[in-house]
Amino acid sequence: MTTMFKSILIVCCFALPSTVFAADNATELKAASPQQVTVSAAPVEAIPKPAAAVQTAHIGYVDINRVGKESERGKALTVLLSAKKDMYQEKIDAKKKQLDKLRASIEAKIASLTPEQREAKSKEFQKKVEAFQKFAQASEGDLMALQDKESRALFEAIEQAAVAHGKANGFAAIVIKKELLYVGSSVDAQDVTDPLIKSLNQADQKK
Repeated sequence: MTTMFKSILIVCCFALPSTVFAADNATELKAASPQQVTVSAAPVEAIPKPAAAVQTAHIGYVDINRVGKESERGKALTVLLSAKKDMYQEKIDAKKKQLDKLRASIEAKIASLTPEQREAKSKEFQKKVEAFQKFAQASEGDLMALQDKESRALFEAIEQAAVAHGKANGFAAIVIKKELLYVGSSVDAQDVTDPLIKSLNQADQKK
């Protein structure tokens, strides 16, 4: 009985680990089964992209008509052109009066003149009329040339003042007001007429 009991006990002792190992393996397989494994992952939030920095463009615009009327140089040009126009107009008026006087003299004597004399007087009067027309055209041409020359000089001075003001104040561009047809929301448009007039006046005072 004793020997048999020991044999049964030895068999049980060696059988027990096998059973335990089998149970453990079953547990591991059960845990590793894809039907039983639940993988939880935290949702990945979208990383917001940094907003692109919107750069505001600074654009200036200038009223050329105001510069011509209000700047000292523009006023001086207006006075100069007006004086030249008046001078030419006085000469034209004087020559026209001479023509009117000559015509009246010829008409008063026309009845007493021979056909040859009438033709001679007509040619003489026609030459004076042509000379008068040439003088009037030349006067107008001289006045227009002077206006063009001085206007160009004034515009160049405005351009120089615009360049200096634009660089000093960080403007991307300075344009003529009438050419500014549309301005977007990202553009800072400013009227720079007053500072340009001031700059022109200061430049003229230094001369």
